[in-house]
Amino acid sequence: MEQLRPGHPRREQTAAKLRGLLLRVAYHELGRRRGQLGGAELDDIAHQAADDALMSILGKLDDFKGLSRFTTWAYKFAVFEVSSKLARHAWRHHPPSAEDWERLPDSLTPRPGEQAERREQLAALARAIEHDLTDRQREVFVAVALNEVPIDVLALRLDSNRNAVYKNLFDARRRLRASLAAAGHPVEEHG
Repeated sequence: MEQLRPGHPRREQTAAKLRGLLLRVAYHELGRRRGQLGGAELDDIAHQAADDALMSILGKLDDFKGLSRFTTWAYKFAVFEVSSKLARHAWRHHPPSAEDWERLPDSLTPRPGEQAERREQLAALARAIEHDLTDRQREVFVAVALNEVPIDVLALRLDSNRNAVYKNLFDARRRLRASLAAAGHPVEEHG
């Protein structure tokens, strides 16, 4: 880690080696999420994620407390950057629509009469996400609930902590339940 500090004679060499590691992590994470994009887009996002992760790490070297291996700490940056870039890519190239909500997996196939109600519920949920959440709640909800970004990674990226992210997620879910209930679609609380 010390070799990454400004002025160290091996800084460039060490940063290049770390970038290679981050690029492998980015490709691995993109592979886990295969099907979301491919070809040149995949390469472009992997390289962008590795570059941005490296820049974040170099800017936060003093935040590393040594509670884990340095590479484990660095992996989180690459995973977050991939998640963030995939989410931005998806919203930019294909913003979610009511039809997208219908494609969410459902363990119980709705009966024909329930399909219209389900479409209305999903449309109400999409409106509530867009209009009833604060910017931070929307960012946290979309990252955690829809894009499966790990809470620790999101907390690190937001320069926050787990408890603050959980609080935003809890408040977002509470607001969404209230919005759906007000729209005539009450939701049961689980757990």
